[in-house]
Amino acid sequence: MAELGAKVKRFAVLLCAEDSEYVKKRYGGYFGVFVRMLAEDGEVWDVFRVCTGQFPTDEQIGLYEGFVITGSCNDAHGNDAWICNLLVLLKKLDAMTKKVLGICFGHQILARSLGGKVARATSGWDIGLRTINFSTSLKSLASLKLPARLSLIECHRDEVCELPSKVEVLASSDKTKVEMFRYGDHIMGVQGHPEYTKDILTHLIDRLLQRNYIEEWNAIKGRESVDEHEPDREAWKQLCTRFLKGRL
Repeated sequence: MAELGAKVKRFAVLLCAEDSEYVKKRYGGYFGVFVRMLAEDGEVWDVFRVCTGQFPTDEQIGLYEGFVITGSCNDAHGNDAWICNLLVLLKKLDAMTKKVLGICFGHQILARSLGGKVARATSGWDIGLRTINFSTSLKSLASLKLPARLSLIECHRDEVCELPSKVEVLASSDKTKVEMFRYGDHIMGVQGHPEYTKDILTHLIDRLLQRNYIEEWNAIKGRESVDEHEPDREAWKQLCTRFLKGRL
């Protein structure tokens, strides 16, 4: 519970994808998935379904301590009307130094808003568990005492292929050179899905396969990777939560 008289901290999820029936039934939608990972006692969490045109007003923006941008089936290098409006919003949040955490598509659209470039990954889809290597010169996350490597669930075919010099790359993998980045103390992007559970990934793989977005071998490899090993979900939860709450 919030302390008596204390200011209630509010956070918002900028939802960039329609919820699958499975995730709606099991977790209350992707909003529910992120709340499970990031919410702490005494906080208020809201959702803005930006992919359907629902954006916070300028007055509403001021109510929130931070924002989380979710994954999406859309391309962060696309110019759909809502994506263009999201870029405008992200520039406002940057100017206000609001905390913003971007996940997958969110990571990519944040990079684009800062002047970076996003494109189809030359190595194709990345689906399943991936080892993420943190920069050996990393100072901004030193307080977390993280190991040099963490496992993370991935599901993407686009990647950040270029970042301006003002943005610090925090981690990479053998598949993707920009797995994580940070800009100042208020913006951070993570290419993978720290919020995903194994069952969310396997159901998503089934949907992608049914829609012919991926081939059978992609699906088999992705399922096998999470059957054989566990993602480091608790470490990612700690990292994302502490960044969003200003405790790094």
